[in-house]
Amino acid sequence: SSGINAEYGLDPKTDEPFIASTDLIGCPMVTNDFVVSGTCLEQLYGMCETLYKPDMAPDELFECISQALLNAQDRDAYSGWGGVVYIIEPNKITKRTLKARMD
Repeated sequence: SSGINAEYGLDPKTDEPFIASTDLIGCPMVTNDFVVSGTCLEQLYGMCETLYKPDMAPDELFECISQALLNAQDRDAYSGWGGVVYIIEPNKITKRTLKARMD
């Protein structure tokens, strides 16, 4: 594991997304698009840079996250078995579990 601490949510005044992370020594990175972590870090960056675009609808964002996660895991021997995706909106949080290959 890379030891990343991700922080995310919506600004309570504007409903704008807040996305940030810190590394092992606490160096913050605040961004407006995405943060990645894990053993397939390089693969995740590549997939996210390819699939992400600003202002996606919740279902489109879920599909982007799911495809990035599953495709990156397929390219890393230490990763796999799926993931959990949370879509945070002003009035609800949707949680979906992804199942992947288990070989």
